[in-house]
Amino acid sequence: EVDWFSLASILFLLMFAPLIVYYFIMSCDQYQCSLTDPLIDLLMGNKHLSDIWNKTPTLTYAAAGIYIVWVAFQVILYVFVPDFCHKFLPGYVGGVQEGAVTPAGVVNKYEINGLQAWIITHVLWFANAYYFHYFSPTIIFDNWIPLLWCANILGYVVSTFAMIKGYFFPTNAKDCKFTGNFFYDYMMGIEFNPRIGNWFDFKLFFNGRPGIVAWTLINLSYAAKQQELYGQVTNSMILVNVLQGIYVLDFFWNEAWYLKTIDICHDHFGWYLGWGDCVWLPYLYTLQGLYLVYHPVQLCTAHAIGILMLGLIGYYIFRMTNHQKDLFRRTNGNCKIWGKKPQYIECSYMSVDGTKYYSKLMTSGFWGWARHFNYTGDLMGSLAYCLTCGFEHILPYFYIVYMTILLTHRCIRDEHRCFSKYGKDWKRYTAAVPYRLIPGVF
Repeated sequence: EVDWFSLASILFLLMFAPLIVYYFIMSCDQYQCSLTDPLIDLLMGNKHLSDIWNKTPTLTYAAAGIYIVWVAFQVILYVFVPDFCHKFLPGYVGGVQEGAVTPAGVVNKYEINGLQAWIITHVLWFANAYYFHYFSPTIIFDNWIPLLWCANILGYVVSTFAMIKGYFFPTNAKDCKFTGNFFYDYMMGIEFNPRIGNWFDFKLFFNGRPGIVAWTLINLSYAAKQQELYGQVTNSMILVNVLQGIYVLDFFWNEAWYLKTIDICHDHFGWYLGWGDCVWLPYLYTLQGLYLVYHPVQLCTAHAIGILMLGLIGYYIFRMTNHQKDLFRRTNGNCKIWGKKPQYIECSYMSVDGTKYYSKLMTSGFWGWARHFNYTGDLMGSLAYCLTCGFEHILPYFYIVYMTILLTHRCIRDEHRCFSKYGKDWKRYTAAVPYRLIPGVF
């Protein structure tokens, strides 16, 4: 059943999330990234909504062509080019991998080749920028708003198709979830793992491509535009490219591990993922680079080093926390965390068919500091991205605000699920590790 708060939240997002994206991008295009000036103009009667809308670039054939080629190219790399990186990169897990067991008991297989797609895409990008010159490196920035309309069209088409598919020709009918509420089902999805054929998995493709592959290309296009406009690329823009590039590469290096995360293991595929990955991610996760095109910031050496260290420490915490959990799971606790045998609480739970299972919740290492300390590292990195932009405008800080809300909400969702699963054993665990994100605070 869908409670009233969930329904109200979903209706709010369906109505206003596209407007939020438009408002942010429009404010940079027409108001030099000021979030308050458009509202002041409207409230003072200096402009009408029609004036702002009429100045907004429309969908163009050029942008449509760019976007179609881009998505088609990523589909080709995803479906038709088997991974070869795992054959020569030590420690990298690629190729065909199994996902987690779905609620219906299905174990899907995935072709893990995201790192390969990222490498091929970026090699071609740099080859064009320095040798072929078929298109300008600023092509993404120059078509940014027309591309927004293309991304919206794809997001809505994919989300609507996924809902229709869930009703009439699901990949696995037993893994479908119907609440009876149209808006909730459209937003959160009906099918767990909608697929076309054996290998095109909607959830993995749209979560990992084309938005995340594009993330670093978008930042490179911003840097190229800064060079074109001002004759130099500032150290703040370099920091954004480096820190966010590390995050993107980490995602693809650990794509096989991503199959065991909440996105793949628990979320169904609907507008939340379909539209979100097409529009929200590439447009709002890259606001720092966009802002720096309009307001170039040259940081002093001390500030640049401080921001770099914050980002790298945050990444280290994020990666090592996840590594400790993964090592603990793979070895069933027969490993060492920080040189010691890990401590844990053994929990039991009952499946739907009445079978009793056991699992272990680690209370050592970073997982003894806080129950979601990987999110803490993620937030430190997010803050570093924003700090590169200085303090003249609030627009670049949307990302840290959004990520704080997102990850806090994810903590609550995850813990609600764990409490339902483990019961009194979960209470024992929370007593042993009392903080969620920040030791001693929260």
